[in-house]
Amino acid sequence: MKLFKKLIIIPALILLGSTNIYASDAADTTKYLQPKSEHIKEAIMVTQILDFFHYREIDLNDSLSSVILDNFIESLDGSKNYFLAADIKSFQKYRFAFDEDLKRGNLVPAFYIFNIYKKRVEERLKYALAESSKKFDFTKNEDFVFDREKAPYPQSVQEQDELWRKIIKSQALSLKLSGSEDKKISETLVTRYERFKSNVDKYNSTDVFEILMNSVTESFDPHTSYFGPRSAEDFQRESSKAMEGIGATLQQDDDFTKIVELRPGGPAFLSGQINVDDRVVGIAQGAEGEMIDVVGWRSDEVAGQIRGAKGTLVRIEFLPAGRPVGGQTKIVNIVRDKIKYDEAKAKSQVVQYEEGGKTYNLGVITLPDFYLDSEGLEGGEKDYSSATNDVKKLITQLQEEGVEGVMLDLRNNGGGSLLEAISLSGLFLPGGPVVQIKYANGQIAKEDDKEKMFYNGPLSIMTNRFSASASEIFAAVLQDYKRAVIVGEQTYGKGTVQNVRGLNDFLREPTTDELGLIKYTIAKFYRVTGSSTQHLGVSPDISLPSAFSAEEFGESSKPSALPWDKIPAAKFTPLNYVDNDLIAKLKKSHEERLKTDQSLVDYQYDINELNKARAKTSVSLNYDTRKKEADDFEKKRDARVKIGDSLKELGSSKGLNHSLNELKDPFLKESIILLAEQVAAKKSKG
Repeated sequence: MKLFKKLIIIPALILLGSTNIYASDAADTTKYLQPKSEHIKEAIMVTQILDFFHYREIDLNDSLSSVILDNFIESLDGSKNYFLAADIKSFQKYRFAFDEDLKRGNLVPAFYIFNIYKKRVEERLKYALAESSKKFDFTKNEDFVFDREKAPYPQSVQEQDELWRKIIKSQALSLKLSGSEDKKISETLVTRYERFKSNVDKYNSTDVFEILMNSVTESFDPHTSYFGPRSAEDFQRESSKAMEGIGATLQQDDDFTKIVELRPGGPAFLSGQINVDDRVVGIAQGAEGEMIDVVGWRSDEVAGQIRGAKGTLVRIEFLPAGRPVGGQTKIVNIVRDKIKYDEAKAKSQVVQYEEGGKTYNLGVITLPDFYLDSEGLEGGEKDYSSATNDVKKLITQLQEEGVEGVMLDLRNNGGGSLLEAISLSGLFLPGGPVVQIKYANGQIAKEDDKEKMFYNGPLSIMTNRFSASASEIFAAVLQDYKRAVIVGEQTYGKGTVQNVRGLNDFLREPTTDELGLIKYTIAKFYRVTGSSTQHLGVSPDISLPSAFSAEEFGESSKPSALPWDKIPAAKFTPLNYVDNDLIAKLKKSHEERLKTDQSLVDYQYDINELNKARAKTSVSLNYDTRKKEADDFEKKRDARVKIGDSLKELGSSKGLNHSLNELKDPFLKESIILLAEQVAAKKSKG
């Protein structure tokens, strides 16, 4: 059994969320990249830290070595476009040696693999530049298989050439469908591949080492990460929330850079037009600047183009999440700014719903983050900012306006402060355990709410697939106490706690070497029932149609995610505000509306269309066929309710009252109806 974490005496930062940062330092002068002395030292340190301190009791052995090799190869060539089958075969001699090599600081095998990758990329780019100057025949009927997850690596250079001919032709067709002429298409592709070649030339040994170390950390669990010195600076800057830009975290995704997180209160979040997994394809500066194609750019370079002075305009072209390569893009205009934390705070509105001659006044509170001004709390400020304090004020205001029930909207709330998850739960509970935390040595800590119940009326909570961590703790405890009705989608399933520390913290003697950071999992969350929130998340009492499957989105989609398990239940007494009869009644009425309510019918139709698009693994390289598919997709989409159309609707309606029919969000409308039925059921009981 591992030594208990209390032996760590240096203060550490506890995180409930996750961030992905990619960066690089100056390019190495040598063409054949080799590890530096500090990389050898760090490799030994990281493997020891993971073995000694990580929650998962797993040895760095042959089995894990195999996973690390697969992770490393996939991080370099996940689309199987560069390596040849013979390359992959030659790498197999390292499959069961990475464990011992890393423990000794032997990084030669990893750098050998990377240098082969770099050579293959240069070969492919040479071919691509030559092919990009040719005229494309878009009348020929042929398909390009873009989803190569299950495809084999090319057996020969000739087979690889044919693959790349189709890759380039598909990109050219996408540009043509966007309105580019033949000359412009060729110029764009040449510029794209010359830029890509320049990016590859800029890779340095620190970049390679960071990729390798994240292949190691990923084998332990998806929330454990290594940050090189430059990446560590970016991570700390983002954690401090002192930044200007659009408030989005970017990550490399093959040739694209995709959005992996939107910061509440940031310009991107507030725009309501950008979603997680949207891919950046172009960036323009100002209202008149030329749209620069950024496909193939490194994510740190894309981030550099997006960042800028406060108050300046950046125009970003996105390929929306779920839309196939070559599909219709969208352009979003954003004014760069600091994160507006006032905009990220809880907000409320009153919605009126009429049914059977009765009018229901219902309060809706949106909470994008479990925020806490820790300095204000520690400094003894009377009115410090926190999710709990703000929600408490909003409930008071709503009650003054005569609301009969309250709903908390936690959609896309990725977590935040554990203290706030506990204290906010206490507004709706009479006291008792809220969450259990289990550490690697088996010790279980029970966190209690010690406050009196502040609001005892009808309560519901909206969740979606991206409600995570602290949101799951909050929703889970109110469900377990039978205090609230949970409406929406199954939540993300992140039930782990991370610790962030600089590698220098682990040294007995200080060093002048510039070392990185490591974020590693130290504990797991459990509900008061003893069930883990890991993997399973929180299942709603009333499930709404979902566009996001567990297999593709959330913790369940991560191969290395820690498993679900169970510990003994804490002693608690359910309140039974929500009983089985109520849930059965709400489910019945909801299922009837799924068949008859036009907004829900349209929403389900949109989901089906989106899933069809996601299921596609190939696209036609015929212009007429692709044009018709794109036109049909847009016609269908425009004729239906857009998924997430009013996700940020409440953020612009503070202090206003709305009737149900004014709401465009079908999820919100349905949840309001369910809350009204909950209110009616309570009244009927007296």
